[in-house]
Amino acid sequence: MASEPVGAAAPATQSVPSAPEQQKKVLSWASDGEANVPFVFHDPANPNRLEGFEYDLVQEIAHRLNQNARFVQNDWDGLIPGLQRGMYQMVVDGIEMTPDHLQAALFSRPYYVTSDRIVVRRDRMELNSFAALHGHTVGTIKDTLAERLLERDTSIAVRSYEEETYAFSDLRNGRLDALLLDGPIALYYAGITDDLVIVGDPVGQTHYGIAFKQGDTELHDAVDRVLGDMMKDGSLQVLLGRWSLWTPDLAQMTGDHVTRTVEPVEWQRYRDTMRSQTGWMGKLKRYIGFLPAIGEAALLTLVVSALAMVLAVSLGLVLALCRHYGPAWLRWVTGLYIEIVRGTPLLIQILFIFYGLPGLGIKLSPFFAGVLALGLNYAAYEAENYRAGLSSVPRGQMEAAIALNMTQRQALRLVIVPQALRTVLPVMTNDFISLLKDSSLVSVITLTELTKTYIRLSSTYYDYIGTGLLIGGAYLLLGLPFVRFARYVEGRLGRSLRQTGHH
Repeated sequence: MASEPVGAAAPATQSVPSAPEQQKKVLSWASDGEANVPFVFHDPANPNRLEGFEYDLVQEIAHRLNQNARFVQNDWDGLIPGLQRGMYQMVVDGIEMTPDHLQAALFSRPYYVTSDRIVVRRDRMELNSFAALHGHTVGTIKDTLAERLLERDTSIAVRSYEEETYAFSDLRNGRLDALLLDGPIALYYAGITDDLVIVGDPVGQTHYGIAFKQGDTELHDAVDRVLGDMMKDGSLQVLLGRWSLWTPDLAQMTGDHVTRTVEPVEWQRYRDTMRSQTGWMGKLKRYIGFLPAIGEAALLTLVVSALAMVLAVSLGLVLALCRHYGPAWLRWVTGLYIEIVRGTPLLIQILFIFYGLPGLGIKLSPFFAGVLALGLNYAAYEAENYRAGLSSVPRGQMEAAIALNMTQRQALRLVIVPQALRTVLPVMTNDFISLLKDSSLVSVITLTELTKTYIRLSSTYYDYIGTGLLIGGAYLLLGLPFVRFARYVEGRLGRSLRQTGHH
């Protein structure tokens, strides 16, 4: 076998004449970088920086295509729907080239091949083969080869997870007997701790490919050529070697049998960073470093919630007035809307507005889709609150206003609605606080609000307690001022109404 020494840096490639940055095409790609070590994840030493072997791979592909790579965060379940929606051009997220996936998207040639590995606690090292897993509770990642292998054995209680960190947490806490996971995941999660160990021989084999929208053959063919070039010139081996992920199976798949000396610098840096962030001082520095990200997420949460509440209050009042004072057909329409919205889950409504409406030609950004979904949902609840408030105002108030030569519209605006508003104001305050918390659901359409930030930070550092307390404190600080403000307004409104009644 030939030998070619290579340093830590990637080898030089044939350069393409560089266009000015602003003239380069954008190569948009998506992955779930929240808990995705070592594919695409946030650097533990700097949470604002993305890294990972797939991240490096895309940067190299974009460089060779003379394009600027633009990353788009999306949850695992939304990656292929987002691709079909046109939110980005390709998905790179350790997606296995299964028959189902091959039907849903156009795939490149494989860029990685791996097997599943068994991970156990040190007190369960006897579970060192697939046969030894019979009759035990085993965790894995959903929609993977490992899940399919485990489900074939009916004696195994299978628990599937969307995020690796939850699976490893349950293993540590004794909720699972073992994990069966892709080799890279097993190495990076179990290889940095002393309480978990990888046991047994590799199980099965699976290939990762880059997913494109069906019909996008031009970009597919260009990326395929780049991958082929990287396999031939050895740069793929060097890239993966830096992450300690080059294996004999990859040499067989790529045809690259040249032995290169590549220091696993990225693996060592990640391992050392994770091991160094222990103890009270290390955690304190980490939490202080979280504050800017939490502040940005809190601001986004507040803006989305406030705009959604303005929409909910305005539309809810219109719905209540139409249902209380409108003609029969309008009362029926508004009643139908309220029952449909209240009878379906908010999460379904968010996904429908973001992913479903583009099929009707209506494309909204994640921000406006989140505001619209929350606003339309809470408008139905606000409408019922206002209707109850309107019903609580004595009929004589409207009759007295009409007797004073007010029109019905003036009577509603000046007499009825203010009294109803005072009745429902405490409920509105509670609804706003609930909306603040429900805004966490917009994380499924790529908005990085407080809950999304919690998932990212806790999964990066495997720290759910301290991070959870910080995020919970942020939600509490956001909600308390509005409770005080509502009480103040309620008091002022009450005094105003008493003075009006006295005069």
